[in-house]
Amino acid sequence: MNKGWVKLKHALVIGGSGMLAKASVWLSENGFHVSVIGRNAEKMQVLFDENPTRMTPVLVDYTNRVELLDQLHRIQNEHGPIQLVVAWIHSTGQHVIPCLIESFSHAQPWKLFHVSGSSSNLQEIKDKMVIPAHVSYYQIQLGFKTESGISRWLTNAEIYNGVIKAI
Repeated sequence: MNKGWVKLKHALVIGGSGMLAKASVWLSENGFHVSVIGRNAEKMQVLFDENPTRMTPVLVDYTNRVELLDQLHRIQNEHGPIQLVVAWIHSTGQHVIPCLIESFSHAQPWKLFHVSGSSSNLQEIKDKMVIPAHVSYYQIQLGFKTESGISRWLTNAEIYNGVIKAI
């Protein structure tokens, strides 16, 4: 950890090198040091080549619980406790949110913005979780738009702008 420097707030963006890349950049431009979890080294490289400051790449497959916990501890030791999480987690990552809760300080409040796919049952997801009182939990559901009678998926810009608006 940098001693003597003004401490930035610390955010974590899971899936932050793909469709949430611009949300990662926005957080870094708005007073956060952003740790970005991604699995794709090429996407991560592009993100960090274009935005090298106030961000830390975290190449880890979040389906590996042990590696995820190790990386969560590492980034908090280097950049301080995490106050905000934006998490785009596929169905194979059911243990990710419990890992976050386990590895973050229980004395400090933090916010979790959980991004889910359009077919997700938000109430079912929420009912299966145990969210401690010090965690403010928000759900963001991706969807589609109908234009001229034709449905289409949201663009990355629509997704990251929606996430930014939610934050």
